[in-house]
Amino acid sequence: MDAKKLGGAVLYGVITILLIAITASLVFSILLRFTDLDEHSISLFVTIVSFLSLFIGGFMSGGKGKQKGLILGGLTGFIYSFSVFLFQYLGLDSLFTLEQTVYHLCYITTAMMGGILGVNLSGGTTRDS
Repeated sequence: MDAKKLGGAVLYGVITILLIAITASLVFSILLRFTDLDEHSISLFVTIVSFLSLFIGGFMSGGKGKQKGLILGGLTGFIYSFSVFLFQYLGLDSLFTLEQTVYHLCYITTAMMGGILGVNLSGGTTRDS
């Protein structure tokens, strides 16, 4: 797999994750603004949507790349987590806590699983024996 195809597939997955995250953030912010819900009552739903968006992003990158789903999904999850880390470190001047580190390792693992499934369901190339 050449670097251009790999980079395009990973970028496609990261953009998918960001679009889902922005849409979910808008929905959750509207719910918090116009209902009597508070942040603690929707924290489980936010976590579920986060994992789903990483899985879908990994799935999309694996489907776009059509091979090496583990690598594509892992890179997609890593780039997302690294972007969040850079935003938090450079913008908010704080490092990841232990809990955040565990979450982001699970995000990367989830994106890897999505990448593997994306390759397998998109009819990726098979290895000749």
